[in-house]
Amino acid sequence: MIRRATILAIGLAGALAATGAIAQTGQMGGSNQMGQAKQADKDSQKFIKDAIEGDIAEINIGNLAQQKSQNEAVKQYGAMLVKDHSEHKAKAEEVASELGVKPPIGSSLGAKTTYAKLKLLSGATFDRSFAKSMVSDHQKDIKEFQKESSKNDPAGQLAKDSLPTLQKHLQEAQNLEKQTAQKQSSR
Repeated sequence: MIRRATILAIGLAGALAATGAIAQTGQMGGSNQMGQAKQADKDSQKFIKDAIEGDIAEINIGNLAQQKSQNEAVKQYGAMLVKDHSEHKAKAEEVASELGVKPPIGSSLGAKTTYAKLKLLSGATFDRSFAKSMVSDHQKDIKEFQKESSKNDPAGQLAKDSLPTLQKHLQEAQNLEKQTAQKQSSR
């Protein structure tokens, strides 16, 4: 009887030890997944900050285009930037709130540099530089938004929803670039 009790006790201890090992392995796997989720959250948080900074930059540059350009197409493009990026900024700020991110209140240093360079230009030189800048900027943005759009979180959904507008902006900027280059070559 004592022998059976001892065997049962040893068997029970072994079963508990095995269960504990399995539970620990499960917890390790769980914490690893949590680590990946936190990393994805950090990436999404960075994306949303960058997106808001980008919106601010596009609004500022769009206003600048409306003020400085003599070309009606450039002015219209600037107005489109202000309208679309103001709407997008409001949506991005809602997503930032969902992700626990304090929205930035200014554009990035790189965008400020681009703005300062454009502000110094005028006439056809401004128009050409503005169009070229908008093409490269929107190409870069589309790549970032495509990357983020694969995520299943609020930032990923915003990126997915934003891509058609960004692609439209790129296409319009490419047309503007052709127009402003043609005006240069016809002089």
